[in-house]
Amino acid sequence: MPTSPLLSYDSAAPSRSAIDATPGALLLQFGVDWCGHCQAGEPAIVQAMRAHPQLAHLRIQDGAGRALGRSFKVKLWPTLVLMHQGQELARLVRPTQVEQVQEFLRHLPE
Repeated sequence: MPTSPLLSYDSAAPSRSAIDATPGALLLQFGVDWCGHCQAGEPAIVQAMRAHPQLAHLRIQDGAGRALGRSFKVKLWPTLVLMHQGQELARLVRPTQVEQVQEFLRHLPE
């Protein structure tokens, strides 16, 4: 089965220090293109993100030996981590409903 064209996890992840030094808000999405849970959650994530076009969003390929995912202790995919000024504000694992992602994004600072 082909993967969704919406999914595109970047295999070249930034360093943890680069993430921590990112100014403003940043959404990290950890997963892999072939993951069924990632594919199932993608429509809800995409829909919720439409209300936040200014939010930087990185889809990061994760897996064994992937340093960035390990630094965030990612265990299940997809895992969303909302950062602001290098600090984790909230985390959401395996969302399936747009309402879950919308509630998660309410942690964004004004």
